[in-house]
Amino acid sequence: MKEKSIPALVYNEVSEKEVPILAEEKNLQTITAEPWLKISDKGMQLEGLCFDRESNLFLLEVFGGQVFKVTLPKKEITTIVGANNLNLAALKIHKDGRLFLCALGDFESKGGIFSIQPDGSNMEVIIPDSAGYCVDDLVFDSKGGFYFTDFRGHSSNPVGGVYYVSPDFQTITPILQNMAGPNGVALSVDERRLWVAETNANRLHHVELMEDGVTIPPFGASVPYHFTGLLGPDSCCIDSDDNLYVAMYEQGRVLIFNKKGCPIGQILIPGREYGHMLRSTHPAFIPGTDQLIICSNDGDGGEGSWLYTAKGFAKGKMGYQFQQ
Repeated sequence: MKEKSIPALVYNEVSEKEVPILAEEKNLQTITAEPWLKISDKGMQLEGLCFDRESNLFLLEVFGGQVFKVTLPKKEITTIVGANNLNLAALKIHKDGRLFLCALGDFESKGGIFSIQPDGSNMEVIIPDSAGYCVDDLVFDSKGGFYFTDFRGHSSNPVGGVYYVSPDFQTITPILQNMAGPNGVALSVDERRLWVAETNANRLHHVELMEDGVTIPPFGASVPYHFTGLLGPDSCCIDSDDNLYVAMYEQGRVLIFNKKGCPIGQILIPGREYGHMLRSTHPAFIPGTDQLIICSNDGDGGEGSWLYTAKGFAKGKMGYQFQQ
């Protein structure tokens, strides 16, 4: 009697990859970014892309704390803040030209927000490390106040949150709480909707805001999308059509959502199919264009730290730094 063969699983083009794209995301409009600028031969944790009024690009490195300036059009790289122990995670620019730096601090309770001049001088405290936050990202509104994420908590201990700081920087109001590592935050064009990427719970939050910017109407907060993977959504940005661009950490790609929270496209980082350049952290638009810059690094993979470029669906939303 012939023995029956035992069914066996085999790796295929999806399962053999370190970060496969799920079936429901595989049919999204997909493009691959192009290299734009190499920042380092080392795997530096790049973050915080932000352009000033002269289209110079500022960015930082999380675990070293350095802040870099890329002068366009020659793409000359200079260091304006040297190595430190602040563990900087994001950089945004005030309309008065100051750079606002988000600090994770000790990753437990000793972070804060600081401002410096564009040349790195005159550091001032906006939110002190004694306040107890580990600040990962912020977004200004048109009044000069800002929303920030407190990147604390994990899946079974959600103690992080999202907060609003008044334009005079004197009042901090909770918006969302009981979160597991809230990370990127973005504000819609009309400033009535807030997006938050919750890394350690792999969720995308959508928050409707009343006119005061801090009150959520009944049923105004929801989770329109759940991500998959060991680590999830990182920093994000908005275009002028209110599409949201979310960098996927350890996945080497950016997912794009429309204003209803439905995925409509993705941008892949070259090398991700071979397990390289997976640490994609932040997308940002070159001012006045539909051209995105995306930062990523290869960790210990040997291919260093790069900025990549691709075109989005629309021109980027102009940030508070461009307001007169």
